[in-house]
Amino acid sequence: MTENELSNIVIGCAIKVHSALGPGLLESAYKECLFYELRRAGFAVEKEKPLPLVYELVKLECGYRVDLLVEGKLIIEIKAVEGLTDIHLAQVLTYLKLSNCKLGLLINFNVVLLKQGIKRVVNNL
Repeated sequence: MTENELSNIVIGCAIKVHSALGPGLLESAYKECLFYELRRAGFAVEKEKPLPLVYELVKLECGYRVDLLVEGKLIIEIKAVEGLTDIHLAQVLTYLKLSNCKLGLLINFNVVLLKQGIKRVVNNL
């Protein structure tokens, strides 16, 4: 399955979670529910996946953690904020570069319509 096909299924699962819960909850609640839905759909999902930083050939554990990593190739960063900013986008781009993944989804659940809170982020290796 390609990253694009996978992202379409993930977006469907996120919409299901958002439809059930609505906006206004903590990020952790949405993360747990989306994790549950993706696992239920049969995907390999890692939650709070540690992501080391390599600097001058030294692997540093700096505390970076990907919210959800699906099938080892799609990064999902979950937010529950008033609005997404450039720093949120930069965070996902950094995670993509550090992990060598090609595609990430930045999902803000604190919106009325979830499609307004989804940003696809592409790593142009």
